[in-house]
Amino acid sequence: QVQLVESGGGLVQAGGSLRLSCAASGLPVSSYAMGWFRQAPGKERELVATITSGGGTKYADSVKGRFTISRDNAKNTVYLQMNSLKPEDTAVYYCNVAVIYSDGTVYHYWGQGTQVTVSS
Repeated sequence: QVQLVESGGGLVQAGGSLRLSCAASGLPVSSYAMGWFRQAPGKERELVATITSGGGTKYADSVKGRFTISRDNAKNTVYLQMNSLKPEDTAVYYCNVAVIYSDGTVYHYWGQGTQVTVSS
């Protein structure tokens, strides 16, 4: 059974930093594309960053140069380092993995989310 557990959120002043963690069980993060999404109140969930099994990374334009996604295969954990935080980064952050099963079905697994609040 796949489980994703996020941690590391909190309240921080604008310009500050936080590091989010996503501890995975039930699959090796090194073999899957993993992603961080966020959802602010009244807004749709949006993709923030992804890391492929090969280590390639992509970022939303709004976080490029400020956020870094990485993983630790030994700890089976994916991280999101967030620097130079802005009030508009305030949201619930979710970890995600899409698993393609042998019958072709695709299932998205999500963590419970961690709240990030950036004060001005």
